[in-house]
Amino acid sequence: MIRLGYPCENLTLGATTNRTLRLAHLTEERVREKVAENLRDLERILGFNAAHGFALFRLGQHLIPFASHPLFPYDWEGAHKEEFARLGALAKRLGQRLSMHPGPYVNPGSRDPKVVERSLAELRYSARVLALLRAEEGVLVLHLGGAYGDKPGALGRFVENLRGEGEVLRYLALENDERLWPVEEVLEAAEALGVRVVVDALHHALNPGRLSLAEAFRLAFSTWRGRPKVHLSSQDPVKRPGAHAFRVAREDWERLLAALPGPADVMLEAKGKEGAFSPQNGFLGVGLSGEARGRGSAG
Repeated sequence: MIRLGYPCENLTLGATTNRTLRLAHLTEERVREKVAENLRDLERILGFNAAHGFALFRLGQHLIPFASHPLFPYDWEGAHKEEFARLGALAKRLGQRLSMHPGPYVNPGSRDPKVVERSLAELRYSARVLALLRAEEGVLVLHLGGAYGDKPGALGRFVENLRGEGEVLRYLALENDERLWPVEEVLEAAEALGVRVVVDALHHALNPGRLSLAEAFRLAFSTWRGRPKVHLSSQDPVKRPGAHAFRVAREDWERLLAALPGPADVMLEAKGKEGAFSPQNGFLGVGLSGEARGRGSAG
């Protein structure tokens, strides 16, 4: 049993949950306009996903642009609370699991206290979004960030700076990356914080550490009480290592299936979003069920 999803926008609909603006234009009127557009498109995407067999969706980090910034101009939680509750109820009714994934600028293990402060603010914002949506299965995915030439020190700061963040930890799941932190080291931080681990198959291929993909999945799955979540993409052949291709290659899909120890939710991180699988290659296309046909389509 595999459920599929994709991040931030839907190319078929021309819809996105990630509209933003420049900091210099950060006025209440402009922000409210972007938020209204993002939430409108979120509703459209949720409906599309339910109709086309997708069960996961990652919200754009700019759902509320600059929400964690000190200059944010209004009480976004109070202003959008009712709309968030309505959309969260819709997501639940349509069987949609929601997540967020702050970018590399969020680094709680930084040596710079200002970076840590900004990182925690962004994580608190992300957790508040999931809480306001009442996303019981919500996941807040985060990389470990920089190592600064001292992995034990960076890991220690990361864990220490997150220990007291109850709402963040409720949703948090840590992810391996393609350069610095393999799954085995991510597991150390996750165990110290009591949170889950998301295995990214492409990152693991580039930075496997001492674990096979099957071993990485097995260890990561033991950190989950609900359905484990994993990431899948293929390498873009003309870009830097770790850059995502437009579609998922057949061999990467089959490698994932062979390594998974049980049911999972798979976030497709291909640039093609809901079109990440190519119908010409026998994979899922729009209109096919992610759960019912996900395994069979790979033959």
